Amino acid sequence: MTKRKNRAVVIVFTVAFIAIVSIFVLSLIKTKEYNKKSHQASFAGDNLFTVEDNREEDLAVRAEPRSSTWTKLIDYYNEGISEDNYQAFTYDFYLTNNTKDEVESFTYKLTFDRETYLLSAWNGSLEIHQKKGDGEYVATVPDLREFDAGKYALDTYKVEGDDMVRMKKGDYLIYYPNTTENAMEIPIPPHQGVVTGIILNVPIGEDISGATIEIEYTLHRWLQYEPLFWISVIGLGIWILALIVMAIIEVKTRKYIVQHEHDNEMLKESIETFTGFIDAKDPYTNGHSNRVAKYTRMIAKEMGYSGEELDRVYYIALLHDCGKIGVPDSILGKPGKLTDEEFQIIKSHTTHGGDILNHFKSLEKVGDGARFHHERYDGKGYPEGKKGEEIPLIARMICVADSFDAMNSNRVYRKKLSKDEIIDEIERNKGTQFDPKIADIFLRLIREGKIEIE
Repeated sequence: MTKRKNRAVVIVFTVAFIAIVSIFVLSLIKTKEYNKKSHQASFAGDNLFTVEDNREEDLAVRAEPRSSTWTKLIDYYNEGISEDNYQAFTYDFYLTNNTKDEVESFTYKLTFDRETYLLSAWNGSLEIHQKKGDGEYVATVPDLREFDAGKYALDTYKVEGDDMVRMKKGDYLIYYPNTTENAMEIPIPPHQGVVTGIILNVPIGEDISGATIEIEYTLHRWLQYEPLFWISVIGLGIWILALIVMAIIEVKTRKYIVQHEHDNEMLKESIETFTGFIDAKDPYTNGHSNRVAKYTRMIAKEMGYSGEELDRVYYIALLHDCGKIGVPDSILGKPGKLTDEEFQIIKSHTTHGGDILNHFKSLEKVGDGARFHHERYDGKGYPEGKKGEEIPLIARMICVADSFDAMNSNRVYRKKLSKDEIIDEIERNKGTQFDPKIADIFLRLIREGKIEIE
């Protein structure tokens, strides 16, 4: 039983550990997949041009023009315009990380809804897309503040020494954040933000409120922010704690088992020593108690007893004749027929044995074997004339084992019986002297050779 329990405990701990490791690996996979995923969001109109940060998106963008502006005269079509017709706006684009994760990378696409002249931008680089005929021209400008129109085939316009990029309706730019140490825009820490800036010229009285920003970004989630990670950590903590507790219990259990086995051995030796004194009173029955105990244990095992219960049966059977300690040697060793008075003295060993063992509290119902092993299944035994299953089961077991050993031993008043005679005697007394079920078990043990008869 203990080995089965230990095996079950090992299986439970192994399965639990595998489950914890699986959850941890799953947390790693989920975190890795989450970090690889690309996220998108789009902002336009009041959702983009606002003074309050948007908290609905993981990475939100809002555009806010500065109050100070200036005007320029832009006559792209040579119409002879004489007054300033365009106004410059410095737009700050606020990117806010609303997550507990880190924004590892981002780009945003700004699409214009009207003709606009792009003057400057800082920190990041711009990938400019202009429609030209049926196609599109794309150029990446690392720093628009140092823009040299001669190096690009972009549609530009120069005024007052400034080269401006002409963006028509539908043209767009893609902003790539700065990664240099002095102006690093990524990563964006949790619940923090960055600001990018662009200077645009639009017709006086107009703005770019019809523009759209589409942002694409990736998040970097640290493993400790993945719920499954903490489930695995807590699970591992519980597993380790349980392992420590089980180890402590195992150590204490082993100490208990060692002590228990030591105590059992002492108990066994004490009982065997005591029964040795009893058997020594009659040379013809020397070893009788040990043999009866062995046979009774074999019967009990066939009936499903195991472990400590088998030990208990063995010890009770060892003590079944302890009452003979008070019977005179002259009666025990008398070769002739006993007188009625002598027979009454012999019979009294059952009650004396039961009384002696009443003080033995270490074994449950230890006195039943001594007191009732001479009761008969038909009710004609002694000392109380109990019948059938009124007789304690242990006493019914001992009755068969005791009678067999008597038949299989030389006694002062007769020689031992042969194997066939013993089998016939047990068969004949089933249901009268012996419990028939127990007698059948014993006969099977004899026929299978588990109990040998010389």
